[in-house]
Amino acid sequence: MFFRKQEVEAPETQADPTGLRARCGQADLPESVREALESEIGRMEKTDAAVAEYSIALNYVETILALPWSALTQDNLDLAQAAQVFDNSHAGLGQVRERVLEHLASRVLQVGRPASLLIVDDEPIARSNLRHALAREGYAVEVAANGEEALALLARQEFDCIVTDLKMDRMDGMQLLHEAGKVAPETKFIVVTGYATVDTAVQALKTGAVHYLSKPIDLKELREAVRSVLLSRTRRYASRAPILCFVGPPGVGKTSVGRAIAEALGRRFYRMSLADLRDEAELRGHRRTYVGAMPGRIIQALRSVGVRNPVFMLDEMDKIGQDVKGDPAMAMLEILDPEQNSRYVDRYLEMPFDLSEVLFIATANGVERLAGPLLDRLEVVQFSGYSEGEKLDIATRFLLPRQLRGHGLVNPFPAVLPDALVRIIREYTNESGVRGLEREIARLCRKLARLRLDGGPEAIAAPVGAAGASALLGPPRFRHDAADAGSLVGTATGLVWSETGGEIIFVEATRMTGPGQLILTGSLGGVLKESAQIALSFIRSNSGALGVAANFFEGHDIHIHIPAGGIAKDGPSAGLTIAVALVSLLTGRPARSDVALSGELSLVGRVLPVSGVREKVLAALRGRAAMVVLPAANAADVEALRESVGEMPPVTLVNRVEQALAVALAAEGGASCTD
Repeated sequence: MFFRKQEVEAPETQADPTGLRARCGQADLPESVREALESEIGRMEKTDAAVAEYSIALNYVETILALPWSALTQDNLDLAQAAQVFDNSHAGLGQVRERVLEHLASRVLQVGRPASLLIVDDEPIARSNLRHALAREGYAVEVAANGEEALALLARQEFDCIVTDLKMDRMDGMQLLHEAGKVAPETKFIVVTGYATVDTAVQALKTGAVHYLSKPIDLKELREAVRSVLLSRTRRYASRAPILCFVGPPGVGKTSVGRAIAEALGRRFYRMSLADLRDEAELRGHRRTYVGAMPGRIIQALRSVGVRNPVFMLDEMDKIGQDVKGDPAMAMLEILDPEQNSRYVDRYLEMPFDLSEVLFIATANGVERLAGPLLDRLEVVQFSGYSEGEKLDIATRFLLPRQLRGHGLVNPFPAVLPDALVRIIREYTNESGVRGLEREIARLCRKLARLRLDGGPEAIAAPVGAAGASALLGPPRFRHDAADAGSLVGTATGLVWSETGGEIIFVEATRMTGPGQLILTGSLGGVLKESAQIALSFIRSNSGALGVAANFFEGHDIHIHIPAGGIAKDGPSAGLTIAVALVSLLTGRPARSDVALSGELSLVGRVLPVSGVREKVLAALRGRAAMVVLPAANAADVEALRESVGEMPPVTLVNRVEQALAVALAAEGGASCTD
């Protein structure tokens, strides 16, 4: 009973004003925070513990004391180890891996290089003594005999701090302050002189010096002055770090890459989903005047991780909503702006908290729904979809072993052959990422677990091949329409980009008697409707060259439809596909279904560049297209794609519609629709 009583009373003892004051004295807090806590504890001492204000003040003080005001984790500065972490946990990242490693390399250089100091003094003995004393502190120290030599060194490299004498030949310290301020405005100056006066001290501080010391120099005082100057160095570099935003379709590894960055740096990782964020107060916190007030999500997360420099992943940023309570996306501006977040004020805390050490990483499926001011603060890193070979590698190295262990299939591991995984990739998934692939592998493992439980290890002793995978998983879920549809008059195959990756669409066109209308269906957006109008106008103005009757639109309606009407579609890249479908209809020449097209169409027949080339080509690869037609202006994108995707269909680059028609339409013949 005695020990149980002690366990109950210990927290109460720490929570009374005396215990809180002791904890405040022991905590490593900024002076302004300590003063605010002392004032709050003083009010608690004058308040009855039974009233509500006492518990509100107690929660406030407890929250302040629990925050990591100065707790930091030491960054791992081994870039080779960081690369190894990525290689062991990810495959198929390509340019994303290089961009992330470049980001880590820049942080390594910023944090890893020693602080650089420049000693400027015309006395050789003074220069030598100061250099020796400061080099022992771990600083990289250079020396100069006068202001001119110092300016020459400043032109070649950056110095974090310059310790300069005031009286020197050729160019004295005051002149050096003026000139160096133009060349290196962020360099801090400490002035030392044997002729210290109030006037020179005031003039030096007005000119830009941060400390003014008199000779003979107290080395302890100088070390403290240099140390205080360099405290802002890390904060300055941290504030310049870009806010990475990983953009790509679901299941391509955006969140896992963020976790790998934290592991590579040796930092703690915290993921916050923003998909359900509607109220601005969830980020900024509630004022203490409200009942049940609490800090915002950012401060609560830092309290939970216990350090102020974690890797903080803001997941699903493009899903942030807004209502009458404010726009949370706008609240993100202060959090993510490097110029503001070093003094971020949560409404509950009512005092600034430094977020500049936090490595923020955002994720989104697309940037279209991100507010312009918010997007301006982000550096977008594009995540592309995986090719079939990359999916097979990921499934073999990561997904299959993880699912086998998760389903107890370890003693021994059942043999799942590569052709079984290829069958699953081709016939049971249709995605840019690997999330659906992992679900299908998990489904296969559940079937195998049931067989082993019913019949013992011998029941699944034989390797699982493609036929075995199909027998266990049932009928295929996806058909490759591009290759199997056959060539049809008035139907063309197109490639489009969506938030889930590249997709194949079919543009269907037909003609009927009517007053001469263009009918568009299929849940089409405004830009897509304009593309259809442009394609029709181009054909009407060039009917002779295209082999189309000049009066084809008189007394007839043309109906253009894109199937899957329940899905909204928009964008200019279907313009070329619509033009091919219309010319096929009006000339009676079938359009090859195994030729997939993408390109924006101009009114004079030029084919303009499009975005999302990798996703579109991968969609054509999944659909087993025999050829892809893209704008010639996307040649650089295609070349970059050849380096990362080994197996890809032939790509034909075109500048005009006529070139695409020569590839996409079958030879002359068949019934004409121009009469």
